[in-house]
Amino acid sequence: MTETPREDLARRIAGEVTLSDEPGATLRKWRTDFDVSQTELAAQLEVSSSVISDYESGRRESPGIGVIRRMVDSLLDIDEQRGGGRIRQYARVLSAGFESDIVHDLREYSTTIPLDRLYEAMDATELVRGDEDTVSGHTVIDSIQAITRLSSDEFYRLYGQSTNRALVFTGVTRGESPLVAMRVVNPTPNAVVLHGVEKEDLWEHAPALARIDGFSLAVSNRELDEMLDDLRELP
Repeated sequence: MTETPREDLARRIAGEVTLSDEPGATLRKWRTDFDVSQTELAAQLEVSSSVISDYESGRRESPGIGVIRRMVDSLLDIDEQRGGGRIRQYARVLSAGFESDIVHDLREYSTTIPLDRLYEAMDATELVRGDEDTVSGHTVIDSIQAITRLSSDEFYRLYGQSTNRALVFTGVTRGESPLVAMRVVNPTPNAVVLHGVEKEDLWEHAPALARIDGFSLAVSNRELDEMLDDLRELP
């Protein structure tokens, strides 16, 4: 029987925690990724928040598989009570054929929005304005994982349902690899945003390549999780 996105996600989280050398730190990572406080998780589990804190800090013996399963189910229950946004995000990434360590988020908007609205959500600075000034979706990608693991055909699937979108590369230091990768992708997205690099540290040829291929180019240094939260609020 085919697993639901929730069941698949639960299995993956539980497996990662169980196999981790630091299960408490891995639990904390997933809790914060779901934007759930220790107090909220404790209330869902009907335990004191100090229990969650002790597990995450390593002060309490590593949890067994039964405790891990309850914690994971509680995180997913909280997400569903909020509307299931994180579970849907995970399902979108999987349906596009990617692992979640490559693609942080892949979304189609309910309506086309001005590119400047995307920049505002990311606190991004535009360096080159391309041929189009709107986007209908975004894909946020771990730059190293994507460039080292994806073929050119798989890069095209990053577009989701439309090329009228922004590709956001995270973990960028200078920008050579993402910009070179864009040269072999056809058609190009409307915009490329390089996350993690300062304007003054950007590869000197990056703006010229963006102009040649006609896409907008911007940089952002906003904290990643906060940026992703605001991107998920776009229509």
